[in-house]
Amino acid sequence: MHYDLHSHSLASDGTLSPDELVQAAATAGVDVLALTDHDTVDGIAEAQASAALAGMRLVPGVEISVSWQSQTLHVLGLGIDPANALLGRGLGQLSAFRDWRAEEIGRRLARAGIPGAWDGACRLARGRIVSRTHFARFLVEQGHAGSMREVFRRYLVNNRPGYVSGDWAALDEVLAWIRAAGGMAVLAHPARYRMSASKLRRCTGEFRECGGAGMEVVSGSHTPDQVRSMATLCCNEGLLASCGSDYHGPENPWIRLGELPPLPAGCTPVWESEHWPMH
Repeated sequence: MHYDLHSHSLASDGTLSPDELVQAAATAGVDVLALTDHDTVDGIAEAQASAALAGMRLVPGVEISVSWQSQTLHVLGLGIDPANALLGRGLGQLSAFRDWRAEEIGRRLARAGIPGAWDGACRLARGRIVSRTHFARFLVEQGHAGSMREVFRRYLVNNRPGYVSGDWAALDEVLAWIRAAGGMAVLAHPARYRMSASKLRRCTGEFRECGGAGMEVVSGSHTPDQVRSMATLCCNEGLLASCGSDYHGPENPWIRLGELPPLPAGCTPVWESEHWPMH
């Protein structure tokens, strides 16, 4: 079976509709795809219907924003019930903050001499979520930077004119939402966080103690060396291993749906756990 357990659609900051995403995954030979949009489950029903027609298995998921020790983390909920009330209330709170943050980013960019960024980001965000990615796409479109990476470096990170810090949910409450929805909590792309090795061990340890089940060992953003180090950390912490491309769309050709190396030897995949919600 060919798994890709981290992907995004137009419901958050991806560029394909849920239906188009599923069709692209089927074409790429993916057997099991998780749709994990940022802080929303709006695309799941469409993706499930498309997966049924394509003969694929769709894992309903979400990628939830967490504030931990003044740092933003992302936690995947895999196999969740998107209709769960506790999860819905939590995501509603995050959505309200995202609305305020997006408007504030627009105001700050306007003060920095870039008018119309809020309206431009809203135009590019065809789903409910307006994210920093949509602002970045607008700024590239308008010629303020040559690439998305340059936009973030010049405008959207700390001490830059469009930066607004995240005020997300606490780790323990996010894991409680995921458990209430019947899902499995997986720490997303851990090698991406700017942490020392000791701080990352503290993070994964607290994640496990709060009820976290697994971590992404293989990610579209992990180098081969990072895959090996994350595999070692995963095994040492007694966590299950997951894999996901973190695919957002064809505009990022270096990340392709389903094109992932195998999990390293010694890792126990999340889908082999007796607690895997998709059995």
